[in-house]
Amino acid sequence: MTETSNQRTYDLDRAHVFHSWSAQAALKPLVFAGGLGCELWDYEGRRYLDFSSQLVNTNIGHLHPKVVAAIQEQAATLPTINPAHANLARGLAAQKILQHAGAPFEKVFFTNGGADAVENAIRLARLVTGRDKVLSTYRSYHGNTGAAINATGDWRRYPNEYAIGHVRFWGPFPYRSEFWSETPEQEVERALRHLERTIQGEGPNSIAAILLETVPGTAGIIPPPPGYLAGVRALADKYGILWIADEVMAGFGRTGAWFAWQHPAVNPEGATPDLITFAKGSNSGYVPVGGVVIPGWIAHEFDDRVFPGGLTYSGHPLAAASVVATITAMEDEGIVEHAAEIGQDVLGPGLAALQAKHPIIGEVRGLGVFWALDLVADPETKEPVAPATIGELRAALLSRGYLPFVSDNRIHVVPPCIVTAEEAERGLAILDEAFSSLS
Repeated sequence: MTETSNQRTYDLDRAHVFHSWSAQAALKPLVFAGGLGCELWDYEGRRYLDFSSQLVNTNIGHLHPKVVAAIQEQAATLPTINPAHANLARGLAAQKILQHAGAPFEKVFFTNGGADAVENAIRLARLVTGRDKVLSTYRSYHGNTGAAINATGDWRRYPNEYAIGHVRFWGPFPYRSEFWSETPEQEVERALRHLERTIQGEGPNSIAAILLETVPGTAGIIPPPPGYLAGVRALADKYGILWIADEVMAGFGRTGAWFAWQHPAVNPEGATPDLITFAKGSNSGYVPVGGVVIPGWIAHEFDDRVFPGGLTYSGHPLAAASVVATITAMEDEGIVEHAAEIGQDVLGPGLAALQAKHPIIGEVRGLGVFWALDLVADPETKEPVAPATIGELRAALLSRGYLPFVSDNRIHVVPPCIVTAEEAERGLAILDEAFSSLS
């Protein structure tokens, strides 16, 4: 029988696994043996409250029995099939996704994850418009494949800039405004003016798409002020550009809506994107999956024209079955509505109370189970805290059995959508203790 222990797992990892986004020598990865709901544990029984949702993807929590059963049943029936063939699980998964996307969306192109979903959305936009350039924001992350990483705004783009045709601009962020704005309304007006001038400066007839995370996630969980997405829609229409809504992190309940672009606080005007990318929450990452949601008018462009893209595992039956089971469980158990309620009644007020108590918390931002604490050394200047402070805070949280999502000067509070009020309160209490313990 294979030995199972923290030490053996750690030793095998350090001997043989090459990690992403890391200098390998200094790594000390945590070991996990199992999980259930909002908790994880190691082989020695140490338990952690998972307020990271791993990479903000286990929306339905760990080991949901209905999703596990669906994967097992599909594996025993047909574990894999060529994507050129018809498969019931794949068709049902597309149907479920489209039911929540609504009109005018008619088709789903399945991928293996979020990055290649973005790749194929860009491909579609370029083919349909006959243009090359893609506009995206500096505060963004879209994945680590050729076009997706070039569309990304953060530092991970710098050593990977091999694709062409990418232009970046500043999106709205009232707390750290690039436009000297004093109100959200000013921020929207000036950010849209900046975007339009960027379009004009780059040449509208050269731009295929504006690619936006509906709510930028890794960049800081920055819900756009009301009116911004409607303004983007108007500019896209004015210049014949497609709007791609990147919902990889923000979709499937994370904001308390099925898609973040449907959330009334994010998009009160109901502006509709041209293409939607998804992954993570669509099946909580149980099996790799992603995709592009496509309206009829774009899909029909390829009725008699070959779409030059494809993946061996597109719409993989195990992934498709997990998507069907996840969305069905979310519907039956009211999980999306629950995420909205927890955000409104527990997390939002609780995090605001922490901000009032701890001056290091410069701003609290978020919706549903998608929140960020922007940590500052000086509340007046908004100077971000030093990396050492973030490291100290992370260690304090881990020592108290809280698994955090840390990015730059922020703690992202992103538990699964199924988090209970009691678990949310426990997480808030641990955060309070950790902030109080800072030297």
